[in-house]
Amino acid sequence: MTARPRKRAPSVAVIDIGSNSVRLVVYEKLARSLVTVFNEKALCGLGREVQSTGLLAPDAVAKALTSLQRFRALCKVMKVGKVFAVATAACRDASNGPEFIARAEKICGAPITILSGKREAHLSALGVMSGIHQPDGIVGDLGGGSLELIDLRGRRLSSGVTLPLGSLALQDAAQKSLKRAQRIVRGELARVPLLGAGKGRNFYAVGGTWRALARIHMIQSGYPLKVMHGYSIPAAEALAFARRLRRLVAANALADIEAVADARQPLLAYAALVLEHIIRIAKPDAIVFSTYGVREGLLYEMLPARERLSDGLVSAAQTLNLLLSRSARHAEELIAWTDHFVRVAKLPETREERRLRHVACLLSDIGWRVHPDYRGEQTLNLVCHGNFGEITHEGRAFVALSVFYRYAGLREENESPPAVRELVSPAWLERARVLGAAFRTAHLISAARPGVLPATHFRGDGRKLLLIFEHRMVDLVADRAGSRFKQLARLVGRSGSIMRK
Repeated sequence: MTARPRKRAPSVAVIDIGSNSVRLVVYEKLARSLVTVFNEKALCGLGREVQSTGLLAPDAVAKALTSLQRFRALCKVMKVGKVFAVATAACRDASNGPEFIARAEKICGAPITILSGKREAHLSALGVMSGIHQPDGIVGDLGGGSLELIDLRGRRLSSGVTLPLGSLALQDAAQKSLKRAQRIVRGELARVPLLGAGKGRNFYAVGGTWRALARIHMIQSGYPLKVMHGYSIPAAEALAFARRLRRLVAANALADIEAVADARQPLLAYAALVLEHIIRIAKPDAIVFSTYGVREGLLYEMLPARERLSDGLVSAAQTLNLLLSRSARHAEELIAWTDHFVRVAKLPETREERRLRHVACLLSDIGWRVHPDYRGEQTLNLVCHGNFGEITHEGRAFVALSVFYRYAGLREENESPPAVRELVSPAWLERARVLGAAFRTAHLISAARPGVLPATHFRGDGRKLLLIFEHRMVDLVADRAGSRFKQLARLVGRSGSIMRK
């Protein structure tokens, strides 16, 4: 009998009705590593006048409802399995918020949960937890209507707080005066004891306007990797940048402002002001920007406990391995093969370096369909710009370079691939070369077929490194395989040779 095809898991969508933007994000399915199928936002400005009038502005309401009508139609066209909808500060604070939500629910065809400030802080922290490996610091989610703050240590959360310091709310309360805004920010943040626990740790910045600040910083600094998630700025540098940016925006003198949506540009100075005061009070070590927030936290919370505890980066790499490699099982065998190599060659390796090596193994064959002349470059770009979390930018560069060297080789002309090399230390660059050489050896021996690598074994003999083939695989031994292995051995300071068992 022919086996029935496995039924695909249904897609899920989150409609996020924020104080500044209304957004629809559709994900392939509920999973540990979320894959975005569709993402659209409309900058409606629902919270533009809530502080001064207590109401959602009529034109903002009309724009939001029109956007929600489109979002429902999109979900229908895309056959989304389940739609979750949430609303934040503007809708919970405005006196006409309940009326708007009632109309919005009819349009969406789904219930809308109005999140409390503490609930919003909790979900934002869960989002960071799902997208940052072993987080340690304070999460700050700056929306249009409010700022949520919560302490996050690994998987332990404090009770969050919410403050009326969202960019739109602050602009409204201060009557568009940055001097008044500064007094408001200083007074509100002085009432938050948890900021005192931020010294020497990370501050995780969540929210579109803070991401806009980071985008400008990337452009001005000539940063080589245009990936927002995990982008990190030392706190002292971020403080100077926020102060400078605030002055430039106020004077309409920011050259890179075209990188930011028109509707968000007036809010940059207020976002910079809040960040500036947080850095002064909390004294963090670095500002780390997270694209994972309330929406991702909401879905992460729905996962079974066992899935929540799994590694999101490894999960993403396993998915790409299944989709793009010639043999998913071969990649798993490559993990064990390189484990053995590292032990026999006595290479020092931290837990994080081992984790990234395993991820690189899973991704080592995902470029095989690309034209041979471009496999290195294309795979490097795919890994560097992959839509996955739980990896630093240095980690992305290391994994990408490892796979780049696997395809492009270690010739001198390949010593300067795109500027991502700037993101890794010399030690990590050398480690990437070693791993690339190991991949080149393994894939040449096995032709990426499962069952071959387990029939080869490493043995150390003084300064010599031996690769031993079992009798059933001896016909795979050839000069080219031998020269590849000798190159690998030289990179770890050994001589190398192949033996038949």
